[in-house]
Amino acid sequence: MKGFSESSYFSLVCVIASITLLLSSTIAAAAQHHHAKQQELDKIIKLPGQPTNVTFSQYSGYITVDEQAGRALFYWLIESQKPTSKPLLLWLNGGPGCSSVAYGASEEVGPFRVRPDGKTLTLSPYSWNKEANLLFLDSPAGVGFSYSNTSADQITGDKRTAQDAYTFLTNWFKRFPQYKQRPFYIAGESYAGHYIPELSQIIVRQNKGVKNPIIDFRGFLLGNPLLDDFHDNVGTFEFWWNHGLISGSTYQALNRSCPNASFLFPRNRCYQALVRGYSEMGNINPYDIYGPPCDETGTSRHQLSRPLPWKFRGNDQCIVKYTKMYMNRPEVQKALHANITHSISHPWVTCSDVIRGGWTDSPKSMLPIFKELIAAGLRIWVYSGDTDAVLPLTATRYSINALQLKTINNWYAWYDKQQVGGWSQVYEGLNYVTVRGAGHEVPLGRPRLAMLLLRHFLNNKTMAASQN
Repeated sequence: MKGFSESSYFSLVCVIASITLLLSSTIAAAAQHHHAKQQELDKIIKLPGQPTNVTFSQYSGYITVDEQAGRALFYWLIESQKPTSKPLLLWLNGGPGCSSVAYGASEEVGPFRVRPDGKTLTLSPYSWNKEANLLFLDSPAGVGFSYSNTSADQITGDKRTAQDAYTFLTNWFKRFPQYKQRPFYIAGESYAGHYIPELSQIIVRQNKGVKNPIIDFRGFLLGNPLLDDFHDNVGTFEFWWNHGLISGSTYQALNRSCPNASFLFPRNRCYQALVRGYSEMGNINPYDIYGPPCDETGTSRHQLSRPLPWKFRGNDQCIVKYTKMYMNRPEVQKALHANITHSISHPWVTCSDVIRGGWTDSPKSMLPIFKELIAAGLRIWVYSGDTDAVLPLTATRYSINALQLKTINNWYAWYDKQQVGGWSQVYEGLNYVTVRGAGHEVPLGRPRLAMLLLRHFLNNKTMAASQN
């Protein structure tokens, strides 16, 4: 430009750069202020019926994972008594379609248990928030308090569930920046045998080549999981037969008709053989075969008109009766900042039939993902309660054996206070642990042993082989 010197041009560029930097800093500061304000709004002052001696902080609310669809996932963060010195642990329940708030938080690893009055809470002495900051997620949208404003989102599956969970985490860390680069683990059970490896794969791939990633992902702890349709089918039928739950002819029929069938969606002859098998079991609780039967009217064992509802639940409906009463109370939902936009028009339920019925993709095996994650160096522990007939230890052992991993420590008994707590085998890249006398929800039936298991996992120490 005529009359415009080189020095003037350079000065103009510097001014523009300064303005751009100032605008960027202002925008970043505004975003940071917004997230800090939202975190404060998410803080739970006090839950209805909460004991007076609560010494930890709680937060709950929604994280949007798809603005256009209006899809938002509900979380409940229960911090440790010393939150800055503890890792962050995400808990996922399975189903598909079951709520982590209902099971993980309220019945298994969280600090509160609902009393029979459905109004008051008591503290659990074996809450996992003694060892970690606990983040419970209702996933996917449509489960528990999570929702979508798009009805088509009721048709979902593994792929979108994993991607939404990852989007949730990246957005959640913006709201809770104090947890960025904190040691991060994932734990869960049942159909989380799909959720957790699939989410882990996304995190590992997104972190690859990134220095100091926001999500400092260390590993996962997975209980009574669905891992591989073939091995889970074969191992489950073997468990039924060996424990005298079914006849020889039904065992043969199952092995003829079901090995290559979908574990989640059995069809035709396999379906008929399964109905026959569960009929022969009688009135027992398949989630804990030596525990009391589930006799609640309307629970999964009484809804036989629908396709194998006891099999997809992955959770015993009887244990959450009081939790269901509590979570449906308006004052509880208000305290949790749940359903604040009234996007959920139906009563709160522990497991969603709608979500399960619309499930579109469920890979037959997680073992290829396991191989990738083992090669990536993640800490991977798998555990089984040994009285679960829904996803029993025989099924999980067959799946792990199929990985063909090198054994480091062969099968041995581990102890708690001079009593056998279970058995374990340590492989190169994976640790497998059984918990004696526990059913499908290990922390529910054997809370002390589950706490020991978590502690050893977080410290990366094998279960104690000594009786001392």
